[in-house]
Amino acid sequence: MGEWTEVGDGVLARRYEHLDQTLGLVVGQERCLVIDTGGDEVQGAEFVAAIKGVTSLPWTVVITHAHFDHYFGTAPFRPCPVWSHDRCRAAMAADAEHDRAAFAARFVRDGEHELADRLVNAELVLPDEVMTTKTELDLGGRVVTLLHPGLAHSDGDLMVHVPDAGVVFAGDLVEVGAPPSIGPDADPVGWPKALDKILALRPDTVVPGHGSPVDVSYVEEQRDQLHQLSALFRAVKAGRMSVEEALPHSPFPEATTRPVLDRVSRT
Repeated sequence: MGEWTEVGDGVLARRYEHLDQTLGLVVGQERCLVIDTGGDEVQGAEFVAAIKGVTSLPWTVVITHAHFDHYFGTAPFRPCPVWSHDRCRAAMAADAEHDRAAFAARFVRDGEHELADRLVNAELVLPDEVMTTKTELDLGGRVVTLLHPGLAHSDGDLMVHVPDAGVVFAGDLVEVGAPPSIGPDADPVGWPKALDKILALRPDTVVPGHGSPVDVSYVEEQRDQLHQLSALFRAVKAGRMSVEEALPHSPFPEATTRPVLDRVSRT
C-alpha cells in the first residue's frame, strides 16, 4: 500500500515501501497527470483507487523512463493517453520481456514469489504519445512541461516540471536513500549535466523516482558526486587510471562504482 505526500497545491507524491518507490499526481481543473504507474497491475490498480480518492478528473499518464518498475502498472489506467520519450518507448518495446524475466527471477531468488507472479502476469502497455525534447500538457488552468535532459540514467529519461508549484518530478534522475542506479543504459558523463538542467528550473521541491521529496541542495550534492564519478569514468576510459586506482576516489560504494568502471575499461 502507498501513502500520499503533498508537495504542492494539487501536486502529490505517493510513496511505496517496495523499492522505496515514489509515483506522482498533478491535478488541474480539467484533468490530472499521473507520473509513472508502478511495477505491476496490482500496484497500478491500487494507485488508480488512490487517485480516485483525490480527484474524479480524467487522467493522462507519463512514463519517466523504460525501467520495469515504472511502467508495468499501466494497464489499470486505460483507456487514456500514455506519454514517454520516444527512446523510452523504443526501449520498452525492445527490452520489456527480457527485463520482466530477469526481475521475476530475482524476486523468486529473494523469496518474493507473489511479486514474481504479479510481474509475470502484468500486461505491457506501450506509450501512444511520444516527445523528444520538450512538450507542454494543459491540465486546465495549469500547464506542466515534459523535458528530456539528454542521456543520463537512461537514454530516454524525461522529467515533469510543474512551474506554478515549483515542483519537478525527476524519475530516477535523482535517487534518495540509495546510490544512483547506474546500469548499462546509463551515461555517467551526461547524468550530472541532466541534474544541472533540473537545477536551472529553480524548483522548490524535487520528487525522485525512489525515496522522499528533496530540496535543491540534495540535488546539488548528488550532481557533484556524479561529476566525481564522471571524471573517474573518463580517466579509466582514456587509460589514465586503472579501475583499482579509481575505486577509492569514488563518492559511491564499490558495488555501485565497479560495474560502471569495469564496463568502460573493457571498451
